[in-house]
Amino acid sequence: MLKIYHSPGTRGFRVIWVCEELSVPYEIVPVNFAAEYRATPEWRALNPVGKVPVMVEGDLTMFESCAMMQYVLDRHGNGRLQPGKDDPAYAHYLQWIWFAEATFARPLGEVVNHRRAFNPEIDDVVAEMKGRATACVEALDAALSDRAYLQGDTMNAADLSICYVMRGYRRMVSEALPANVQAYFDRVTALPSYEAAVKADAETSERLKG
Repeated sequence: MLKIYHSPGTRGFRVIWVCEELSVPYEIVPVNFAAEYRATPEWRALNPVGKVPVMVEGDLTMFESCAMMQYVLDRHGNGRLQPGKDDPAYAHYLQWIWFAEATFARPLGEVVNHRRAFNPEIDDVVAEMKGRATACVEALDAALSDRAYLQGDTMNAADLSICYVMRGYRRMVSEALPANVQAYFDRVTALPSYEAAVKADAETSERLKG
């Protein structure tokens, strides 16, 4: 069984979500997100830079949440939630699943890191990063102008990855989402698998409280 080492509210959520959508059995191992714990030799043996999540299956140990999603899809998905590799749509599937982390999540992460490092925060830096994230939302709005999901009428894992990041965007940016993006976000987060992932995340938080 997959073991997902997860801290509540972090990127392990997207791995849990894809497992729920595929009905892949998994176990959550709660991780204390305190920097002191993540700097220990015990944790660094699982993730050398002290981040979460980590996923273990048998002799395999891996980090990076998008890579974990792809592993779960390829090993356990039986062709679900992604186009086949010979399908012309596969290239744009890869584009969007990596856009979520490499382009959309990056400025949001910079805001979080900035606020940890600087007190008081530098308003211009935060505004710049929020603006970069909003540019991503505008790109999504254009892409969704004539379709229900990023690649048409069928949802895939790229939509899950994007909507995971959208959760963070909505917490950080007060402006309303564009209509196409709001409808898309509502559609994807109405999935029972999303509700199950939210529940699993909350239960992990309670387990860490003891």
